[in-house]
Amino acid sequence: MSAGLVIAAALAADWLFGEIRHGHPLAGFGRLAGRVERQWNRRALPAAARRALGIVAVVLLVVPLAVAAGWISARAPYGSVLEVAILYLALGLKSLGEHAHRVQQALAEDELDAARTAVGAMVSRDTRYLGPRGAAAAAVESVLENGSDAVLAALFWFLVAGVPGVVAHRLVNTLDAMWGYRTQRLSAFGWAAARLDDVLNWIPARLVALTYALVSGHPRRALACAWRQGGRTASPNAGVVMAAGAGALGVQLGGPGVYHGRRLWRPRFGVGAGPTPAAIGRSIRLVQGGALVWTAAALLLGLALA
Repeated sequence: MSAGLVIAAALAADWLFGEIRHGHPLAGFGRLAGRVERQWNRRALPAAARRALGIVAVVLLVVPLAVAAGWISARAPYGSVLEVAILYLALGLKSLGEHAHRVQQALAEDELDAARTAVGAMVSRDTRYLGPRGAAAAAVESVLENGSDAVLAALFWFLVAGVPGVVAHRLVNTLDAMWGYRTQRLSAFGWAAARLDDVLNWIPARLVALTYALVSGHPRRALACAWRQGGRTASPNAGVVMAAGAGALGVQLGGPGVYHGRRLWRPRFGVGAGPTPAAIGRSIRLVQGGALVWTAAALLLGLALA
């Protein structure tokens, strides 16, 4: 089965079944990663030692699983079916839309507390003091960023490196989400996961920015925002994706937020006013449109090579 057909089948499975609620392999991997961090990341150790242990932990957690997944899928009697299953498990498009729609619906019904609770399931910031615009902005930001990390970047690495590529990317992304915070506890141990995630997402993030621009119908505005505002974050990738997405939607994102008890000011992205509930739905359609464009491109490429 060509890569394009595998992608189409995996996205169809995601649309039909959504995310596995119980027993998802990534949840099990997350529990394992949590145990490793608690046992290895001892505060009594110097920062250099914790950074070295973090590097070893990333290698031991990611490489064997990526290699094993690739080896099994290449030798299984129904290897293409296994490829579809693995890519499906790596995607989270329908789940992302469901979470965002809960926020949108709560805001549309003026249920601010429900909206705060719903957006709290999507972001790592403190949502207790968010107003309607802040809750909508948090949901849009999560859709744009996760649309890159959990959907389009997964498709990219499957196209580039097959099953080992998509498994390695998804596991590193999970480790970055767990360990990649610049807190006193995690800044040293999570350094390797955060830097490797930056490397793996550098090219996909820029392709995603271009995709958001093309799908939105406002390519010049989106690309202008990505060019002028994309370098405003410490992350080499988040700003490009966020700026292009905000420009594509014609909204402004960023501003103050509370993370792990600290009030931080985040750079502004995009143009215009803060997003309304309707912008949440448009952000979901932006990611969905991007996934369809990438699928079509993969299918056409497969036909051309054939």
